[in-house]
Amino acid sequence: MLHSIFGSFDYYSWIVLPLIIFFSRVGDVSLGTLRHVFISKGYRKIVPLLGFFEVLIWIVVVAQVMKNLNNFACYLAWAGGFATGTYVGLRIEERLALGMQVIRIITNQNSDALITALKERKHGVTIVDAQGGMGPVKMIFTIIKRKNVQSVEKLIAFHNPKAFYSIEDIKNTKEGVFMPVQNQSHLSSIRAMFPVRKSK
Repeated sequence: MLHSIFGSFDYYSWIVLPLIIFFSRVGDVSLGTLRHVFISKGYRKIVPLLGFFEVLIWIVVVAQVMKNLNNFACYLAWAGGFATGTYVGLRIEERLALGMQVIRIITNQNSDALITALKERKHGVTIVDAQGGMGPVKMIFTIIKRKNVQSVEKLIAFHNPKAFYSIEDIKNTKEGVFMPVQNQSHLSSIRAMFPVRKSK
């Protein structure tokens, strides 16, 4: 009886094709997410290449869905692939850690140790005396590579755990003091092929 049931089951339409659509959508949506990230970070030379493969995969998947409009499994695979692809693209971007960020630290405590620690790690530091809601404060600005954000947060937590700080993406930088690159990875090769346009 089981043989008669599964023997007539259309594995391609209900299993293979939805899987193809799912993973194809994961691929093209991931590329789309990365394309938007590269645009925002200024890596514009790689964007047309990503766009080409993104649309190529998308049109192939759409063609398969249009041929199987009565197959609800294809619709589920399409939606699931889109959601998963968005997550995967963001995770890839997080691992790449492209671009620069500015950290603004505001504290009413002694920040000499924090400032010294930042300078020892070759982070550029700008210090401004300011007036806060509760009295005099120091504002410490540092612009760092995204991959160094966690290490700076640890320094803040160790030296000035009650300090207020905010982190914001920045698109371009010119000159400045930055931590030297210690390990040359494959990401450096990507950046060398697609340099960020600096503001004049």
